[in-house]
Amino acid sequence: MMLNINRKLAELAKDGGSIKVGLVGAGQMGRGLISQIESMKGMRVVATADIAPENAVNAYKKAGVGDTDIYETQDNDKADQAINRGSVVVTKDASLIASLKEVDVIVDATGVPTIGAKMAWDGIMNQKHVVMLNAEADVTVGPLLSKMARAAGLVYTGTAGDEPGCIMELHDFADALGFEIVALGKGKNNQVNYFANPDTAREEALQKGASPKMIASFQDGTKTMVEMTCVANATGFIPDIPGMHGVKSGVRELPDIFRLQEHGGILHQHKIVEYVDGIAPGVFAIITSDKEEVHHEMRYLKMGNGPHYVLYRPYHLCSLETPLSVAKAYLDQEPTIIPYYGSVAETVAVAKKDLLPGDALDCIGGFTAFGRIVTATDKQRMNALPIGLIGPHIRLKRIVKQGDYITYDDVEFMEENIILHLRRMMDAQM
Repeated sequence: MMLNINRKLAELAKDGGSIKVGLVGAGQMGRGLISQIESMKGMRVVATADIAPENAVNAYKKAGVGDTDIYETQDNDKADQAINRGSVVVTKDASLIASLKEVDVIVDATGVPTIGAKMAWDGIMNQKHVVMLNAEADVTVGPLLSKMARAAGLVYTGTAGDEPGCIMELHDFADALGFEIVALGKGKNNQVNYFANPDTAREEALQKGASPKMIASFQDGTKTMVEMTCVANATGFIPDIPGMHGVKSGVRELPDIFRLQEHGGILHQHKIVEYVDGIAPGVFAIITSDKEEVHHEMRYLKMGNGPHYVLYRPYHLCSLETPLSVAKAYLDQEPTIIPYYGSVAETVAVAKKDLLPGDALDCIGGFTAFGRIVTATDKQRMNALPIGLIGPHIRLKRIVKQGDYITYDDVEFMEENIILHLRRMMDAQM
């Protein structure tokens, strides 16, 4: 759906222009983004912040940027001057990125909810478009940030290439054509182990050169729940059951599985979000129509026998596609995916082990909690704690058994942070 972005970028470059990107986070996603953009016309990552600046320096070098063109500083004016003369800036001060005059669009690629929330807030306050490679922050405070950005004439958006953005492309394609959309989903490449933690994930993490916490957040299902919460809030679709069904299937079987139970499927309702074990790394939409002629054409096109059909995209390129969202925000002032419907679903915290009074919650992919998607109505009824708020600043006030939801009534906040502050602002508006 990213029509003519290549031509628009080429025209921008031809006229001597460039979209200047500021990046926070030079991990795996950030490194890929820098290298991809260095191959593009009309765009450059002009400044990158990382807690370990050498990560950003190495990312630029691997992208082909020469040593003499990499300038490290924590000074605002010096950074702007360096960018203006054609260098790229490396800093360990993430707050510097949003304040730079020479940055047009900020990308957060940290995956840390608190950092993502702060960077989005700072970006909007400094009149920058914001692209979030941070679904964890988006599902926690995205509805508020999106509203703020629109009021300021800016774009706040999730990213192309991540599963929610790819699913949104399928949704918008089918919706524009007038199909009824039954279900939206993604593949997961392994069975959920709700109680995975950095220790159990360490071997796979070492093999993949990734953080054990990040791998654990995939294994315990939190990442999948968060991603489908993004889709729910963007489309108004909801999980059919808490945590979704998570069936094992191939692509061809999906249209029959995603029917109502009375028609031989698994669903209680249409317009749901879901994940499937066995079709990763793809995403899908299950569609149907009330028009006989449309069914005839779909059968002729070998889309199946109906009445349901699957639209399937077999890949997503993660941060390598993020530049498309950057360009769309800057050139067209349009988002890739935002929580158009506010919060219709939430990913809430569930105890990974028995938790005792005084215990601290650690982090996503940690030892204490995993995320489960529920409807916003169920979240309110349970007073459940959003997974994006967890951290060592939260202590348990009472026992929570393994597998039980963690509620606001179970915890106390030892200190305020930016994401908690924004969440309270958002809840006050609901």
